[in-house]
Amino acid sequence: MHLRAGWGTHWEVIVIIVHHLENSRSQRVLWLLEELALEYEIKRYARNPKTMLAPPELKEVHPLGKSPVISDGDNVVAESGAIIEYLVEHHGNGSLAPARGTPERLRYTYYLHYAEGSAMPPLLLMLVFNRLPVMAPTLIRPLVRGVANTVKGHFIEPQIALHLGYLESELELRDWFAGDAFSAADIQMSFPLEAAAARGGLNERYPRLSAFLERAHARPAYQRALEKGGPYQLMS
Repeated sequence: MHLRAGWGTHWEVIVIIVHHLENSRSQRVLWLLEELALEYEIKRYARNPKTMLAPPELKEVHPLGKSPVISDGDNVVAESGAIIEYLVEHHGNGSLAPARGTPERLRYTYYLHYAEGSAMPPLLLMLVFNRLPVMAPTLIRPLVRGVANTVKGHFIEPQIALHLGYLESELELRDWFAGDAFSAADIQMSFPLEAAAARGGLNERYPRLSAFLERAHARPAYQRALEKGGPYQLMS
């Protein structure tokens, strides 16, 4: 909650609204808001139980009908990375982001974009190809399963392993992705790693990444976000 000047001496109370889709990236936004100690309201949306897609009501908030989306007064912001940058810049008071012009700031910016731009695509493909045999007509289900397993084995799984190996090495000299201090980049990076854990890529071969998730999940703000956001389980 914050104030915005209105007419004369009138001040308008602005409350950040999180349009929160269950079991989605919007859980990161709740976590960030808790880390920043900001007041906010949650508007909840349930997935279609058959398709697991977001409901059409979200299109009333943003044309793409996806989550996360936040409303902050007249500003409607979509995309996880853009939301994180917006909240840290406008409401962070210098917290959760390294100082500008430092190597840590460059790493911070990189991981804000890398999480969705590079890490998530193969994990999304894994989700799609895991679900294809289930969605296929019974008669051709064995054929679809064979094609899906081939694509996963020859392309998707090697890509996931490539990224996880890279990220494991990135944490060799530091506890957090931007540097020694926790930052909003770690909130952004949590989702692809949680997705990798749910879909079978993140295992005992990556102890640093597993330890990162343990540290992240142990943060009080993360726990508060879970309490407010409700059950959180990613599709495998």
